[in-house]
Amino acid sequence: MQNIFLYDTTLRDGAQQDRISFSLNDKIAIARRLDKLGIHYIEGGWPGSNPKDSDFFREVAKIRLRKARISAFGSTRRADKKANRDANFKAMLKAETPVVTIFGKSWILHVEDVLRTTAAENLRMIEDSIFYLKSRGREVIYDAEHFFDGYEDNKEYAIQTILVAAEAGADWIVLCDTNGGILPGAILNAVTTVRKKIGVPLGIHTHNDIGMAIANSVVAVEAGCTQVQGTINGYGERCGNADLTAVIPNIILKLGFRCIPKEKLKHLSEVSRYIGEIANVIPDDYQPFVGNSAFAHKGGMHVDAVRKNPRSFEHINPELVGNRRRVLVSELSGKGSVLHRAEELGLDPDKRETHRILKMLKKLEGQGYLFEAADASFELLMKKATGKYKRLFNLESFRVIIEKREGDGLVSEATIKLRIRGRQEHTTAEGSGPVNALDNALRKALEKFYPGLSEMHLSDFKVRILDPEEGTKAKTRVFIESRDRTHTWGTVGVSENIIEASWQALVESIEYKLLKDSK
Repeated sequence: MQNIFLYDTTLRDGAQQDRISFSLNDKIAIARRLDKLGIHYIEGGWPGSNPKDSDFFREVAKIRLRKARISAFGSTRRADKKANRDANFKAMLKAETPVVTIFGKSWILHVEDVLRTTAAENLRMIEDSIFYLKSRGREVIYDAEHFFDGYEDNKEYAIQTILVAAEAGADWIVLCDTNGGILPGAILNAVTTVRKKIGVPLGIHTHNDIGMAIANSVVAVEAGCTQVQGTINGYGERCGNADLTAVIPNIILKLGFRCIPKEKLKHLSEVSRYIGEIANVIPDDYQPFVGNSAFAHKGGMHVDAVRKNPRSFEHINPELVGNRRRVLVSELSGKGSVLHRAEELGLDPDKRETHRILKMLKKLEGQGYLFEAADASFELLMKKATGKYKRLFNLESFRVIIEKREGDGLVSEATIKLRIRGRQEHTTAEGSGPVNALDNALRKALEKFYPGLSEMHLSDFKVRILDPEEGTKAKTRVFIESRDRTHTWGTVGVSENIIEASWQALVESIEYKLLKDSK
């Protein structure tokens, strides 16, 4: 069974994505998590480019990593410098990493138009750089930048650049689709040809500018590359790099090759979310393997088939990559969707209750409710229909006042009267808006009875106008996402009055939390 080595460049190439910026602590945390996952190489950055990357190499050296080898990144020497006098090489060696990755030019266009040097001098730059780093005891990975564009433009010269790299002692030669514009067939042909000419192990580095980065990486592995470079969640410049959260399971589960330990694969979805949270990037629900909707089923026929045999509409068991099956309930749902969701909740509705739930669901969705992202609202609906719902407080009244004060912005004040365990609670609270004021007043009344509410917070609030042609009379749908220490859940409210719609979603978010804690 073939061993495939993973090279993660999230900390360098991934950080070049628009709106991503990692702090030093972020980089250390990510490196620890990648090592725990079983990644073989972690590229820490370009030590000669900025102080933060230099600090990273100093700090990461203090950590005892289980598996990963840290790599510093840089380029071949300058055309007018010797390697031992090049400032970038001094910085790379000062990082004291066991591995150094350098890139060089494979495309004659870059040699002449970007470096403004000759084809012969570029070959000497590659040779001198690798030979010097090897003489200093480093494992050297040579990234053949723009290799596939160079191969299409001048096949002989592109191959000559990597032959020189191999003869100079490179431990790996990585073929790069730096512009991200090459199709899988061209990748397959080029890698197959290169393998016959080069004895050094090959790697692949692809970008996603035409949506082929994952496919090109997998094809390259099939053709004989034994190192894959990429980033978690496909972060990277322009359209990003090859997404390792898809490449890894494809290598292990589809090709049958060794990569990370198979038992580590179940942590892949968690790693995707963890690094996404650090990067402050909203997760892509439709991301293959690890996305929240990767194993979501909505159509009634699909759900019925999955209940009978999951393989009918799932290419793998979601748990293999740490994900889960989701059955979405909507007006398209059939009895199978409801029964599946009921089983997950530990409910056992009879035929009459199931029919009642479906009828309620379709009626509410006809009014504008949408339960696909409002899992908590649907669970409450099912419990009400099956008699398993227990109301923990009752609203007697609420009032919201919005006031404009001299010299200040708008201030909202909410007054609520609730009946809790037979007692009336009358509370008032201010907030930055009417919904925030209602939330504050509601919590103020409830937390003395249910202290667990203190660990819950609203993490997202979305408003959708359902019939804009109605103008200010338009019906409004409000989604609220809430979180505590262990769970995330969604609720929905619909009304022609945005405050009423918000109140519905807000109350259900709190009711769900209280019912969950009471189990």
